[in-house]
Amino acid sequence: MARIIVFVNQKGGVGKTTSAINIGASLALQHKKTLLIDFDPQGNLTSGIGGTLTHTNIYHVISGLAEIKNVIQPLSIPRLFLAPSSVDLSGATIELVDRPDRNDYLKRAIAPILEDYEFILIDCPPSLGVLTLNGLAAATEVVIPLQCEYFALEGLSLIIQTIGLVQKSINPNLKIGGILLTMFDARTRLSQEVVRQVTEYFKDKVFKTIIPRNVRLSEAPSHGLPAILYDPTCIGAKSYESVTKEIMNRG
Repeated sequence: MARIIVFVNQKGGVGKTTSAINIGASLALQHKKTLLIDFDPQGNLTSGIGGTLTHTNIYHVISGLAEIKNVIQPLSIPRLFLAPSSVDLSGATIELVDRPDRNDYLKRAIAPILEDYEFILIDCPPSLGVLTLNGLAAATEVVIPLQCEYFALEGLSLIIQTIGLVQKSINPNLKIGGILLTMFDARTRLSQEVVRQVTEYFKDKVFKTIIPRNVRLSEAPSHGLPAILYDPTCIGAKSYESVTKEIMNRG
């Protein structure tokens, strides 16, 4: 059965999609058959990994109009696959909100393919709404990318609280796979203080690898490539290779 990892943070711009792309690519290059699910209506993962926009996507899957195996597309990296998104997915937040089983649509949609992959990575929108709850309900573990800035600390408690509620009422098997510190700037005292506080409080839940600010990481998505292909020697690519090995070992 696949390990299903959902990337969650209600703040945008924290490196969530970048993390999903680069960890997914690194897993595939480690010979792990991996599926990326773009569950964000913005579709940044789809474009950032070089996916193709098609008439059917993950929205049609959770709406019951298509089976997930029919929307999955292979990517340029062997063993790496994508279930693309589109702006249509934003309509799902309205369509699902009043349904009693609104949090289980993604879980049911991916059930037929759980034995086809070793890893399934889900990139959720920057919110704690119904789409993110679907991701948390479907996952076995959650990775929280956390920007090394002050306001990120304020939002972390809300994420942890939400995960706790999901564990109690929706998905008791969900665990925190790790907190991933991103956009670290060694020149600033604030970045160092955020690392110290988060590590002291959450201890072994924090990945040892810290993702630094890196121009190559920012440039790679505009070329539809993960950093490990765009510039394998850059510190960003090497950091994501390192955290991928941590994820594999934690499993």
